[in-house]
Amino acid sequence: MVRLTVSGHPGSGTSTLVDGLSARLGWRALNGGQVFRDEAKRRGMDLPTFGQLCRDEEDVDRRLDALLKEQMVEDNGPEIVESRMAGWWGHRLGLSCHRIWLDVNEHARAARVVHREGGALEEALEANRRRMQVDGARFQHLYGVLPEDPTPYTHIIDASERTVEDVMSVVLALLEEAIE
Repeated sequence: MVRLTVSGHPGSGTSTLVDGLSARLGWRALNGGQVFRDEAKRRGMDLPTFGQLCRDEEDVDRRLDALLKEQMVEDNGPEIVESRMAGWWGHRLGLSCHRIWLDVNEHARAARVVHREGGALEEALEANRRRMQVDGARFQHLYGVLPEDPTPYTHIIDASERTVEDVMSVVLALLEEAIE
């Protein structure tokens, strides 16, 4: 049963947070980005090509999102679900769980991408801006929402200047509050 969704733009630290929480709490996690990558690999496509396919053929995106939502409502499903739309899915499915949005400014996100993948900061900034624009238009068209709209989130955490450990501490405190 889903206890927590984690969402944020690329480079915001969602995967790092989920990996840390999963290890610390022993919870199973489902990464929406990994579902996307696995499907691209299954089709023998690189990520940009598969992303273009998703933009050109809406049913591909809708099927991946349906798979994510199905796993979110399974009794023996993951406790943590991470994707840009996970908070929205949790909200729309009426799941009683924490829905976290990691808010990170564009410069910090670009710096994290450069640290992880290499390249120049300006190139990462531009690539992130393009991706946000394209993906935002796609989500708006498909579902009538933008992932960063605060409506579905129970907590928005500004992680721009926080360390991984700081963000983890904030989320663990939220989870502990819910138990008490």
